[in-house]
Amino acid sequence: MNILYLGDIMGRPGRDVVKKLLPGLRRKFNVDLVIAQAENVSHGKGMTFGHMLELKEQGVDVFTGGNHSPERPASITMFEDPNQPVLAPINQPGVKPEWGVKNVQTKLGAVQVISLLGTTFPNLKEPIGNPLKAIDEVLQNTKDQKFAARIVNFHGDFSSEKKVVGYYLDGRVSAVIGDHWHIPTADAMVLPKGTAHITDVGMCGTLLTSLGVSTEIIVKRWRDGAKNKNDIAEHGPFQLNAVLVEVGKSGLAKRIEQVNLVKKEL
Repeated sequence: MNILYLGDIMGRPGRDVVKKLLPGLRRKFNVDLVIAQAENVSHGKGMTFGHMLELKEQGVDVFTGGNHSPERPASITMFEDPNQPVLAPINQPGVKPEWGVKNVQTKLGAVQVISLLGTTFPNLKEPIGNPLKAIDEVLQNTKDQKFAARIVNFHGDFSSEKKVVGYYLDGRVSAVIGDHWHIPTADAMVLPKGTAHITDVGMCGTLLTSLGVSTEIIVKRWRDGAKNKNDIAEHGPFQLNAVLVEVGKSGLAKRIEQVNLVKKEL
């Protein structure tokens, strides 16, 4: 089974680059399932129902979540609907644990997708649940279910947390994919017991920016104390960052490959 995981889709440029490049990637790599980080899809915060449908039409099958995911009422409606493949982190304040686990059918069998949040997000007013205990509970509750693959997304700030979760789950899930930095790390590997891991898969959107935001805005705020807001940069070049995970019949990973593309124009 070949599973393609797309890094944070950042606003309209991110949606556009996915629409442009994803169909070709599905064909090239014979992809069986596409998962995408969706907490920034709609103007950088959360995802609307319309944008979800737009990306599904282009080949995204499942949408993982992050710290911004619950900020849109439309997202809550999608989390609550078991037929919508949209997740929020199971240990996030205000999120019901069942919102962060979705079982998706493919031609090669069911895939369990789980969304987890790291513990350091200063904009969240309530304590974040323990991710290790949260994932243990999910795996225990579904231990008798048969899955062709289990994919865990860990949306976090600390590389140390992302590495620990990978080794903690090594041999228990097919892959642990880190994101949130919007910058791809160079450490994709299959861990000793068969779990594919990367600290951060990167993002889909504009390239010459700060996480998709115009650097001029950040400089004015940082240097001059300007009271401005983040505006998503619209200009090229554009990037698509992803990982391709090959899962064997055992449910463990055979390999993980980074897919990092840059296009001057779309």
